[in-house]
Amino acid sequence: MMDTELLSYLRNVSLRETAVMTANRHETAQSADANLQINPEQGQLIALLLRLAGARRGIEIGVYAGYSSLSIAHSLPDNGHLLACDNDPDITERARRDWARAGVADIVELRIGPALETLDAEIAAGMAGAYDFMFIDADKADYIDYYERALALVDAGGLIIADNTLWHGRVIDAADDSTDTQAIRAFNRHLHADDRIDMSLVPIGDGLTVARKR
Repeated sequence: MMDTELLSYLRNVSLRETAVMTANRHETAQSADANLQINPEQGQLIALLLRLAGARRGIEIGVYAGYSSLSIAHSLPDNGHLLACDNDPDITERARRDWARAGVADIVELRIGPALETLDAEIAAGMAGAYDFMFIDADKADYIDYYERALALVDAGGLIIADNTLWHGRVIDAADDSTDTQAIRAFNRHLHADDRIDMSLVPIGDGLTVARKR
């Protein structure tokens, strides 16, 4: 983990975010479950990767208060589209509010309900290969299932990005056999052995795995 002073320096010389994003981040920091939000430097890296890839259409699994979707939406062109999946209609109201304030509400489509059902519906509707990226940041037990759907929905050359893949260091704690920790370990092993992708686990925030579908 980076110490507080060095992290402050990093953000002072690197972080670029809109006023809406800053306000969203600071408001969320006051919440008891603020750890569910991505770090701003993760959001900035994701946005840069999507711009480099020329991404136009993608999926987000796990919206929470909307910071990651703001980062993603600002990286997409005016005709871009982000399918944002979450199962909490209450917390995502803050996301909706800030999408509107940021002028990206027309780019983001929120679907409330089990994300796997949404993804399976997209596949059934003939959307296989129609997306440029998927960002996964939701319930850890389903990470591999989300990833396998991503491989179906994302076109060759597209990106699949997953948060929390270092899981607060618990992945190397031999005494931790909790369901979520085991799920992240299994996810990391699954991707490492998968020759359908190129990948790197980046030690930023709580660990960010970036994969490119071959």
